[in-house]
Formats: sequence, C-alpha cells, structure tokens
Amino acid sequence: MRTVPLPRIGTWEAWRDAARALMAEGVSPEAVLWDWDGTDQANLFGTDTPSLNPEAAASPITVPKSYLALARTVVWHSDPERFARLYAFLWRLRDRPGLMADRGDVDIARLRDMEKGVRRCAHKMKAFVRFRDVGQEGPRRRFAAWFEPTHHTVEPTAPFFTGRFGDMDWMIVTPDVTARFEAGHLSLAPGQTKPDLEEDDAEALWGTYFRNIFNPARLKVQAMTSEMPRKYWKNLPEARFIPELIATADARAREMAARAPTLPPVRAEKIQTRLAAACISAPMPESLGELCGQMAACTRCPLHAPATQVVPGEGPLDAGLMVVGEQPGDQEDLHGRPFVGPAGQLFDRTAAEAGLDRSAAYVTNAVKHFKFRRTGKRRLHQAPNRDEIDHCKWWLDLEVRLVKPKLILAMGATALQSLTGRREGLLKRRGRVEHSHHGPVFVTVHPSYLLRLPDEVRRAEEIDRFREDLRQAARLTA
Repeated sequence: MRTVPLPRIGTWEAWRDAARALMAEGVSPEAVLWDWDGTDQANLFGTDTPSLNPEAAASPITVPKSYLALARTVVWHSDPERFARLYAFLWRLRDRPGLMADRGDVDIARLRDMEKGVRRCAHKMKAFVRFRDVGQEGPRRRFAAWFEPTHHTVEPTAPFFTGRFGDMDWMIVTPDVTARFEAGHLSLAPGQTKPDLEEDDAEALWGTYFRNIFNPARLKVQAMTSEMPRKYWKNLPEARFIPELIATADARAREMAARAPTLPPVRAEKIQTRLAAACISAPMPESLGELCGQMAACTRCPLHAPATQVVPGEGPLDAGLMVVGEQPGDQEDLHGRPFVGPAGQLFDRTAAEAGLDRSAAYVTNAVKHFKFRRTGKRRLHQAPNRDEIDHCKWWLDLEVRLVKPKLILAMGATALQSLTGRREGLLKRRGRVEHSHHGPVFVTVHPSYLLRLPDEVRRAEEIDRFREDLRQAARLTA
C-alpha cells in the first residue's frame, strides 16, 4: 500500500505531481492511500510510505484538458474520497479517453456533481464575505472578514479578492485556511478560530442601502433562501433585517401598488395611439372570410414562418361577447381553429356550467400564430413577447371593429396586455371590468393556468372562481 501525504495548502499541485508519478510507475488505485494534511487514520497503523520516484513524477502523462480542469476544482471538495475518486478515474482514462464525454458513466457523474459543489461554494464566498474595518497602518486601509465555507475553497478563490480589493490590506479567516493580503502580496496560512471583529460605520450604511433596495413585490422566500442559505446569515450584517422585511412585504407591496400611477407612461401612450391610428386607416374587411384571407397572408412578425397556419377567430359577427385568449396551441395550430386543445375543452365545459354559450360568442386569440420550441417530436408552447403581441394587435383591433361586442372577456396576461396595454397584476385585476379604447374589458385567467396548477384542491377552487367569472361575463352581455 502506498500512502501519499498531501498538504492542506498547495493541495492541487501536490496531488497533480503525485498522480503523475503514480501513473508513470503503474501503481493501481487500489494500492494508493491518500493522506490529506495528516487526517487519514491509516497512518496510525504504520502503513509503509515509500517516496515517489522524482523521475517518474517528471514523466509526461497525456490526459484530456477537460480532466485537468475538473481535477483542479474537485481537489477542493470536502469529500475525503475526492483524491481516490480522481485517481481511479484517471486510471480508467488511460484506456478510454472518451470517458470525459460519457454522461452515463457513474464516476464522471459523481465528479461533475463535486465540481458543481465546489464552484457553488466559491460563488457563495464571493457573494457573502463581509469585510470590517480594523484600522489603518500607513497608507493602506486594513480589513478583516470571517467566513465558513462548505468546501476548501479559500485557496482557489482568494485571487478573486486580490483583484477586487487590491488597494487595501485584508484578511479572510476561516476554520480551514486563512488568506492574508498585505502590501500587494497574498499569503495563505492555517485556519483560525473566529476573531472578535467589531462593527464599523460602514455596516450601518450598508444596512440602510440593503433595506431600501429590497423590493417586497418581488419577494420569493424559497428562491431567496436557496441563493442565500440560512447557514450564512449569522455572518451577514444585513441578515438582521431579513425577518422584518419578509414579515412586512405584503403590506409594503400593497402600499407601492396604491402609489403607482394609473395612466400609462407617455411613451407607451404614444405607441398605443400610433397603433390605433394605423389600424383605423387599414381597409375594413366586410366579412369574416375576407378578414381570414387577410390574416392568412400575414408576415408582420417572424411567428408565421414555423407555424402550420394562421388561426383566426370564429363566431357570429353580431356576438355580444368576444372572448380573447393568448395564442393558438399545438392542436389549434394543426386544426386551424381557436380553443380546441386541452385549455379550450376546459373553457367549453366551464362555460357551459356557467350558462355561457360559446356558439353565441366570438372566440379568438391576441396572437394568431403558434409560438413554440421543438424538443424531439414535441412542440412546447412559448409565451409571445411584447413585439409579437404588438404586431398581432393589428388583427385583434380589426376583429373588434368588425364584431363590435358589448363586452370583451380577456383571458390571461397576453390578452390583457393587447387590450389594455398592461399585463401586470392579473390575479388582482381578475373579476373586474376595465375600460379601454376597445370598450369594456372583463378580466380573468386563462384556462391553461388552471391546468398547470399541481395541487388538486387549489385547482378545484380556481376552476370555481373561473366559472363564476364566466357566469358574471354572461350576465353582463345578457
């Protein structure tokens, strides 16, 4: 058994040279015991530790560059088997150099997971190290910070801080390794216990800044704790404000909404006016057939190219209610009719239960071509962007002018944006009638939203609300 000692500082270079020498000597992975910083208890039993042949260590070993990049990262993982895993995989690479690209190989999959863990830890270190002023000696300021990394990432990450804070002297203390930067020189030393670092004046300023940039309307606690795990909070000065900011987020978001302007920005208003004027100047079709013929030749946006066909609206031209959805789905694109897929079937069932006769309504979409991305044989729905909605607004305006409905039922954010110019706050605006240059618009959700709800109880509650919205729309057009 060959025991290879590795230092805590300079681990990568030591492991690389040792692995190169072992490979040159033909030592198999089963015959190697890696002892990192004297922590391997196998040494207690007096394992034979012959030195490596220096000439063998200098022998060239050809490996893929991708493996070197992988090993240079994985050696800093906290898994005690990391060196053995790396060497065992290197041993296999001798005969199968294509293993680096084999996604089905268990060993490379495990090493890739370890690589991601180290990179994630390095990212957290860059994000969550908080320096405190510890006084000034000479012309350079002096700062210190305490950090508790998950993996051994201080040594590979310290150069980042030299580039970011090169104009000051600093020290990052961890239980593992201490990085010290003085007079432009970086040095590494063994880890220490947590030093007593007093708060400085900058922390009060940072706390004020953090509280003011916190946006309660965009709060997602699960996403926040995923990006800023609670294990780091105890060393973050701003963390003391987080519980209060979370607790008051809803009230602050309502206050922000109440103070928000109700009129669109000047630029948006000019665009809406220009689009409306352009539509008014267009030749007015005299029938639905003529309108469909004009739509079929539409090339106003790139969506016409991959789609099978245009999907116009359908229904009586004297309909009192116009129903506007988002865009055609896969089934609508194939059949050339709106609302025939799963969302359309749910709409039909719920409308019938609510007393709304679909055959008496004019049903259409804000966007007339199916937008999708292809995955194998499947075509996955993609939401239309603002430009695509604005270009298709031409056709929706013509439909409104042709049908002249008493009420427009806007289902979903895309329809709401096309009809009112704003898509924000759909769930807060649902169940209300809003006024636009098209006339009264009743706001509700799109049936596809109901199909995506994973919780069956919540889905049933939302379908009940949707049914009540349709019932109210039917009453308003009776």
